[in-house]
Amino acid sequence: MRGDPADRRIERDKPVTTAAPHAHRLAVILPCYNEEAAITAVVRDFRAALPQAVIYVYDNNSRDRTVELARAAGAVVRHETRQGKGQVVRRMFADVEADIYVLADGDGTYEAASAPAMVAKLIDERLDMVVGSRLTTYEGEAFRRGHRFGNDLLTGFLGLCFGRTFTDILSGYRVFSRRYVKSFPALSTGFETETELSVHALELRMPIAEVVTPYKARPAGSASKLRTYRDGFRILMMILNLFKEERPLAFFSIIAGILGLAAVALAYPIVMTFLETGLVPRFPTAILSTGLMILASLSLTCGFVLDTVTHGRREMKRLAYLSIPPTGN
Repeated sequence: MRGDPADRRIERDKPVTTAAPHAHRLAVILPCYNEEAAITAVVRDFRAALPQAVIYVYDNNSRDRTVELARAAGAVVRHETRQGKGQVVRRMFADVEADIYVLADGDGTYEAASAPAMVAKLIDERLDMVVGSRLTTYEGEAFRRGHRFGNDLLTGFLGLCFGRTFTDILSGYRVFSRRYVKSFPALSTGFETETELSVHALELRMPIAEVVTPYKARPAGSASKLRTYRDGFRILMMILNLFKEERPLAFFSIIAGILGLAAVALAYPIVMTFLETGLVPRFPTAILSTGLMILASLSLTCGFVLDTVTHGRREMKRLAYLSIPPTGN
């Protein structure tokens, strides 16, 4: 017997409950390079925290027993021969099929027990990325000298360039939706990949959040692969390049402004002399000033043209992002 239409209406109007984490395919992806001192404990801890997840260890030309120990701990081990964390992230995102991805390092510095809360937040709030912020709870030796200052500097600069930012843009502990992972271009090759991960979310205005997570010192026998000055410089250059790519009008307007001010500063005394005497005593300076003003105009024109191109490219990226069903559907 068919029910009353009112009953059917009430049934349709019932609130939709969020799917439990176990209803989704979870993947823990761990890029590793010479992490034999920590990888067994890392795989074991994530297995305990997320028993329903498949744990992938992507080895990046390790010369120690990382592969052997990861496989013995129960992880699925795969290889990426091109050196660099960005290369590994690109390969992981392309190869692994899941609904939710948990990205961490294989060095034992991130607490696996925080992963369930991060996954639950992503599902419950229908987010595309949850970042594990390390900067409020960390062991005394977790950050090497200069790393905390450098992180704050780069985080502030990213906020200046893009209008908003995270508290910890260099965190390697993140949870992603499938929609995020399969729309991520993965252009970087090294440790600047964390910056690219942050900028991708900011550029497409994705729903994102941060969760405070403990950050531990590396275990004995494990050494950081991050080089403070070399990798910090590469990260800064990547932010500048991304600023040029994503905000070309602002970038080239700054250059045009500098060139224009220099041209005016050089031309002012020449113009004043000409008004007083009718002569141009420093003809080479006048030519230089004119050339700088032409370059300023060309720079501003480039900014307008590239801004139009960027808007079109951003629309295409947004459409590609929206073509992937969100987590929970």
